[in-house]
Amino acid sequence: MTLELVSTTKSFEGEQRVYKHRSTLLDCDMTFGVYLPPAAIEDKAACPVLYFLSGLTCTHENFVQKSGFQASAAKHGLIVVNPDTSPRGVNLPGEDDAYDFGSGAGFYVDASEKPWSKHYNMFSYVAQELPALVQANFAVLPGKQGIFGHSMGGHGALICSLKIPNLYQSVSAFAPIANPSKCPWGQKAFTGYLGANTTEWEHWDATSLVSKYVGTPQELFIDQGSADNFLTGKQLLPENLLAAAATNDHIQTIFKQREGYDHSYFYIATFMAEHIEYHAKLLNA
Repeated sequence: MTLELVSTTKSFEGEQRVYKHRSTLLDCDMTFGVYLPPAAIEDKAACPVLYFLSGLTCTHENFVQKSGFQASAAKHGLIVVNPDTSPRGVNLPGEDDAYDFGSGAGFYVDASEKPWSKHYNMFSYVAQELPALVQANFAVLPGKQGIFGHSMGGHGALICSLKIPNLYQSVSAFAPIANPSKCPWGQKAFTGYLGANTTEWEHWDATSLVSKYVGTPQELFIDQGSADNFLTGKQLLPENLLAAAATNDHIQTIFKQREGYDHSYFYIATFMAEHIEYHAKLLNA
């Protein structure tokens, strides 16, 4: 699989790069960020890899430019990869009509409804195609990968880890859409991508997946700002996920509520180092 280097910028003695490639699963060109820490550049050492999934309306650029993750990734020797949030330029009717469906809002599911099913297979892209591409082109340590994300991307990180046990050794989420089948954002996206059968939705809902999970025990680190307007607006519903996890001995949770913090990248940047350190301890063990 051929990668096209779009840009490279020195950052904390490592390199923040952006690549473009042709995705077979999504049938379009995709762009993603890769941060290579100094250990990967100077020592040419194999490093653990950490994937970050962004939220609604974002591209790969938001996380790269606003989160400030590079300093911590450099310190802990982590390669950090962040894909786009949806296919781009596939010219489907209505793909750019709303901020919460279509472009920028792939919801990290594999769509089953036409015309979306031809391109909107973000789950398989994130969990299969992109890691294969990363492993083929960068020196990553086998069996040492983690995943985290924000909002819609927090939902994506959770379902990736829960649907494929043992694929990730660490998982965390900033303000995740934790129970999408019960909130307006998720109901709109799931109806469009998956159809009206709500039973099918359960396969893509972290709260439902947690309640039925029987795989290798997992720990989920959930982070939430107390002043998040989407929390009070019942879009996120972390309480449902936590209640479901409490009934399952295979799931452990860490829940941190950040007093006064909202849903923005100011919140993410404030606690990014803590999340990177959490992943590093597990991935460097």
